[in-house]
Amino acid sequence: MGLLIKAMLGALVVVLIGLLAKTKNYYIAGLVPLFPTFALIAHYIVANERGTEALRTTIVFGMWSIIPYFLYLLTLWFFTGVMRLPLALGWAVLCWSLSAWLLILVWSRFH
Repeated sequence: MGLLIKAMLGALVVVLIGLLAKTKNYYIAGLVPLFPTFALIAHYIVANERGTEALRTTIVFGMWSIIPYFLYLLTLWFFTGVMRLPLALGWAVLCWSLSAWLLILVWSRFH
């Protein structure tokens, strides 16, 4: 049942993004993915399964995870000016993936 609720929350977010993208304030659709829907779920699960100290570690790691997302946005902004959207999205996802991998590697080594 919990998995079904999580899936419905995800679907609701996608529908909300689609609706906002059609309004005159379409740019707000870029804010919706940053609402901590999935973070709330992850934090709840970590706290219940691993305790408060693990939750606090997860929160700090989440703060650092802003860097890959910023690099994704920066890359996408740059590449949409010089190439077609599907390629720009692909390169942006690749940059996010590499920076996320690097973050995990560094975190694992020094934490």
